[in-house]
Amino acid sequence: MRLALFQPDIPQNTGTLLRFAACMGLAVDIIEPCGFLLDDRRLRRAGMDYLDNVALTRHDSWDRFEIARNQLGARLVLLTTRSTTPYVDYTFDSNDILLVGRESAGVPPEVHDAANARLLIPMVEGVRSLNVALAATMVAGEALRQTGLLPGAIKKEILS
Repeated sequence: MRLALFQPDIPQNTGTLLRFAACMGLAVDIIEPCGFLLDDRRLRRAGMDYLDNVALTRHDSWDRFEIARNQLGARLVLLTTRSTTPYVDYTFDSNDILLVGRESAGVPPEVHDAANARLLIPMVEGVRSLNVALAATMVAGEALRQTGLLPGAIKKEILS
């Protein structure tokens, strides 16, 4: 399972997601351009000393990311407010790539259209969206649970 960030523009969110990925054993794809330098002190502060433990791949464009994704044969699962499918109703696969958009603008139509699945997090009426770091961690937690990839999870044995 991988986590992809499309042109992130808030370094603290990126740092938080990189730290989360390091703790959960998720590989991360950053699709550039970013709205900050990847050595930004705010990113390093949020990611702390976990950043050295992240399997990070940088892609200099959406097209390059798509080439890499197709070579992996991975499904692209977009987290978006423009969906009707709640993430808890989706069946995740261990080869999925969970994609979050820019904090300021989401993803453009061609990225939205390229997704194999588009999922939303149900929220109370009248609010726009969650922070991308919160959204990604919620959905990734469910995906890891479903696929049995949650680190340190206690395996339940079925007694026959």
